[in-house]
Amino acid sequence: MYNKIILLGNLSKDIEIRYSQSGSAIANTAIATTRKFKGADGTQKEEVLFIDVTFFGRSAEIANQYLRKGSKVQLDGRLKLDQWTAQDGQKRSKHSVSVENLTMLDSKPSNGQSEAPSPQPPTQEQYTEPPRETAPSPQLPTMDESDEIPF
Repeated sequence: MYNKIILLGNLSKDIEIRYSQSGSAIANTAIATTRKFKGADGTQKEEVLFIDVTFFGRSAEIANQYLRKGSKVQLDGRLKLDQWTAQDGQKRSKHSVSVENLTMLDSKPSNGQSEAPSPQPPTQEQYTEPPRETAPSPQLPTMDESDEIPF
């Protein structure tokens, strides 16, 4: 079986971060996605979906540091079904996404900050799942005894 979902949209609320008893970060937010289409009567229509998403570990910390409501992101992860019993005793459920990879798509600050230079967010490789196989590292040049160390 295969469970993978890819979403492109804007965060519809700020990140809410908490930490598990083991110290692992867990961040919750929601993403808004839109679909534009022509209705049966020929008019342009738009469908908006709000989907709850959860980040874990280092991805949660990076999301909390760099993302705000309105940030444009691409997420991929797996769809899950959350079930609980409400205070009134009714059983409730909803689908949400457990994020595995995050790509930030904004090119400028979206929280009203000036255009002054700021530290760039880390590249995607720093907060995605590590590759299963790694390429061999390149050989470093060897030094002869006659080579001088520059310091």
